[in-house]
Amino acid sequence: MWVPIVEQTEEDGDRTIDINLKGTWLCLKYEIRQMLKQGEGGAIVNMSSVAGLMGSPGAATYCASKHGVIALTKTAALEYGKSGIRVNVVCPAVIETAMGDRLFSEPAFNKFVLGLHTLGRFGKPEEIAEGVVWMCSDKAAFMTGQSLALDGGFLAGPHPPA
Repeated sequence: MWVPIVEQTEEDGDRTIDINLKGTWLCLKYEIRQMLKQGEGGAIVNMSSVAGLMGSPGAATYCASKHGVIALTKTAALEYGKSGIRVNVVCPAVIETAMGDRLFSEPAFNKFVLGLHTLGRFGKPEEIAEGVVWMCSDKAAFMTGQSLALDGGFLAGPHPPA
């Protein structure tokens, strides 16, 4: 995954864009269609990443796809807010998942990335789920088109030198 732009294959780029961006677009298309049919509004929470709020060397298509998810979220919020449909997005940093284990398994790299998290740890899936549940609840009834960074202080910086 950590490959400079000129070394990335078109196939890898297409796969990343298809999964992260096209997949989200298709979900939105059919979720919104169903919500409109039911006529009761609703709440949608998309999944982006802190990579959707910044750049990252070696992750151009990943970052681009996650930026795109945020743009889709904002656009859908604008298009369907008057129909009572709220659309927001969560932007986690590194979370303790199988994907995180694969990407950050090398000990020195793991230590480096862990150091980017101000809280000194990676997030837990349950912590992201709690944010999503809140965003779907009536407690977030005035929130739409927004990005919620659940990042353990990752975006707060400063970051140690690479």
